[in-house]
Amino acid sequence: MTGITTLQVGEAVNQHLLIKQASSGVTTVGKPFMSLLLQDKSGDIEAKLWDTKEEQEQMYQAGTIVFVGGEIHDYRGKKQLRVKAIRVAEDEGVTITDLVPSSATPKEQLYEMVIQYLFEIKNPKIARITRYILEAHKDKFLVYPAAMRNHHDYASGLIDHVVSMLNLGKSIATLYPTLNTDLLYAGIILHDVGKVTELSGPVGTHYTVEGNLIGHITIMVSEIAEAAKNLGIEGEEVVLLQHMVLSHHGKEEWGSPKKPMLMEAEILHYIDNIDAKMNMLNRVMRQTEAGSFTERLFAFENRSFYKPTIE
Repeated sequence: MTGITTLQVGEAVNQHLLIKQASSGVTTVGKPFMSLLLQDKSGDIEAKLWDTKEEQEQMYQAGTIVFVGGEIHDYRGKKQLRVKAIRVAEDEGVTITDLVPSSATPKEQLYEMVIQYLFEIKNPKIARITRYILEAHKDKFLVYPAAMRNHHDYASGLIDHVVSMLNLGKSIATLYPTLNTDLLYAGIILHDVGKVTELSGPVGTHYTVEGNLIGHITIMVSEIAEAAKNLGIEGEEVVLLQHMVLSHHGKEEWGSPKKPMLMEAEILHYIDNIDAKMNMLNRVMRQTEAGSFTERLFAFENRSFYKPTIE
């Protein structure tokens, strides 16, 4: 795939891009500037606008299509777009759909894969709660990203992430048959569904009020309790599902209210981390020439990864 993220340092940029995120700041000497995250189908890149005015802050907001002229340069080991000219694109035949990255697999196909795993859940209480929540959020679950940045941060990224995790979980469970796959599959399906409330959507993604004040983990723990109440379900299964969601980040400093205390919760945490990290690495490797290093990656303690020349 060609696009803004495949350009190398020194190459010119003259193309339409979508403003994915926009924020304002002030330099150490008191001059205003804007930080933009610009994207096309290939991914996103950071850019700065200097000496900005309020008019530009109103003009260049998330979700706006712009035409940008500039070049790629290196800023502290990371590619950045140096903007020389920028304007809002109007009636130029380019739509948001043309510029928003999306899952390589159609969302309807991904959903069918999730349903197949749901059918494999034998415990009726776990199956009913999981199906109830999934059906309640189906429309958003099909199109939302899994995050604002870094991993699966594209249209249908959430369901793409879940399917990949389910496949990984099934492979691991064949090696460790003591794992309860009912609990593992349900935990994988539900662990990030709260993000359809935490995030605003696939375009111009930002945190909602609920996302900022409560967060997707607490949102989903409450929904599991509400689903169980509405379905008239009681028993250990409810608490186990809540713990799967509560602990999937693994550590308190990573946002988990509780550390994993179930085998399935421990595995869920590892699977989540593996799939997120591999998604990030696969994307950056596609943008890196063989025989060279990637840019420094914040999610990997600012390490760079080498792309070998061997196949």
